[in-house]
Amino acid sequence: MILRNAVTTASEVSFPMIVHRLTVDGKDYFLPDPVSELRAKILEAVKAGGGYVNIPPLRTGPGVDILFSPGMPVTWTQIDVGGEPEPAEDSPSMYRQFDGFDGL
Repeated sequence: MILRNAVTTASEVSFPMIVHRLTVDGKDYFLPDPVSELRAKILEAVKAGGGYVNIPPLRTGPGVDILFSPGMPVTWTQIDVGGEPEPAEDSPSMYRQFDGFDGL
């Protein structure tokens, strides 16, 4: 029995991972799932007229404290990282051949 390269690299593993992008006043912060508790803290700070909320890091570290206030532009975006690649669409336009300029 011969065992060949039993090590699997990260690029060979396919698993879905949702990363959330929080954009605050034009700056992006990437967050792991879940974010429901963080959303509640931000909403609470805004309703109180303003307050600091700690934005955790994507991996490790202390995060960053951001002062949230009413009227501050905040956007949430979900990004699917990893997972299965989208299959290529088979459309007739992909297989058209160039016939020249005779029809012009």
